[in-house]
This record gives sequence, structure tokens and C-alpha cells, in this order.
Amino acid sequence: MDPILYISIAGIGVCLFLLLGGGSKTFRWAGGVFVRLIIGALALFFLNVFGSAVGYHLPINAFTVTVSGLLGVPGVLMLVAVDLLIPL
Repeated sequence: MDPILYISIAGIGVCLFLLLGGGSKTFRWAGGVFVRLIIGALALFFLNVFGSAVGYHLPINAFTVTVSGLLGVPGVLMLVAVDLLIPL
């Protein structure tokens, strides 16, 4: 899909959230999840940068970012293990 569609859906969601009056605890939780997802995406990016030296590439998509963001380093290692053990 088009990135503009994703950005507009996120913007509408934030506007609705602000209009409906989300609590500060919800903001803290959502912000924490968002930061973890960004860190997971960066971890996958750097894995691909350093993995290119040996010819390794792990796709960056919603599933891999979620796993690496929420599980951290063990999640990244699990994704690599699954990718190496189950080639498609």
C-alpha cells in the first residue's frame, strides 16, 4: 500500500484518540510500544547492514519488526535461527 495511506490512518487515529480523551497512562504505554518497535526496526536494519558482509539478509516487515521490538535481542536471534533453519 501507499505510505501516505499509512500516515493518514495513523494521523486520524491520533486525532480520534486525542478527541476522545485518552489517559496519560495509555499515552505512556503506547509511546513505550512505539519506541520498542522503532528500536526493533533499527536492530533489523543494522543486522542487514552487517549481514551483507557475509551475504545474509532478513526482511524488514511488520511481523519481524514486531517480534524484534517486543522480544528484543532474543527475538532477533530467534528470527535469525528460524530463517537459517527453515529456508524457503
